[in-house]
Amino acid sequence: MDLRKEQEEQGSLSQASEEAALARSPRSLVRVLGIFETLSQSPDGLTLTELSQVLGSPKSSLLALLRSLVAAKYLSTQGTRYRLGSAIFKLSLNILAGRPYANLVKGFLEELAERSGESVYLTALDRDSRIVTYVDVIESKRAVRYAVGVGAVRPLHVSAAGRVLLAHQSPEWIEQYLHSAPFKSPVTGNVIDIDDLRTDLARIRQAGIAVSLSQAVEGAAGIATPIFDSSSRPTYALLIASPLDRMVKSLSSMESLIASVGKRASDAMRHAHG
Repeated sequence: MDLRKEQEEQGSLSQASEEAALARSPRSLVRVLGIFETLSQSPDGLTLTELSQVLGSPKSSLLALLRSLVAAKYLSTQGTRYRLGSAIFKLSLNILAGRPYANLVKGFLEELAERSGESVYLTALDRDSRIVTYVDVIESKRAVRYAVGVGAVRPLHVSAAGRVLLAHQSPEWIEQYLHSAPFKSPVTGNVIDIDDLRTDLARIRQAGIAVSLSQAVEGAAGIATPIFDSSSRPTYALLIASPLDRMVKSLSSMESLIASVGKRASDAMRHAHG
């Protein structure tokens, strides 16, 4: 009996050693990329069992990789589901900066800046932290202008870029976000009514444009539209930002401008991905 127990323990140690070696092997690198690719197509995340089935990998060795990726913030967990984390989001932004189709987006930013005369931004949704981040900017040349640097963040529920990206996520993701209420206005401090926000998101989804008039920053305004690529849920949006009074006076023309440029930017991104 003691001999059998010792053999079983040795067998368990041997299996653990094999799994540890596998986690360090080149095959594990391919498996990590497979995890990222699979989860990028699953905004609501996947369980260990689901990932194992999709990737055709044993749960034991896959779990070791998942734990390491969560610890490094390349993945995040909510309950039993795994999602892409903030670290892979930041890495993707760095990779995107060097891709040819990023230059196409830069061209559209330059067009928006020239035609609007205002500051323009490329913004990105961080699904893990549930915020929107400014990832590229061309500042207005006007003496009085809206100016905030790359890396600035805004909440989804009040900013133009945040709400336009939020509105175009899956219904399940939107409801999960809304269930994290209460939300407060950063300008007034008042609690935002969830039913009003849900109605606003439906309107934005239909119009394809979101407007913020002194809602995220007092005295400032923004108008945003999403950039669609080959995926069904946008991660990036174009934003025009200006002092409140100038945006109010030119709101109609700004809406037409960003809708037109945003459509062409989406077409370019779909073509680049294709």
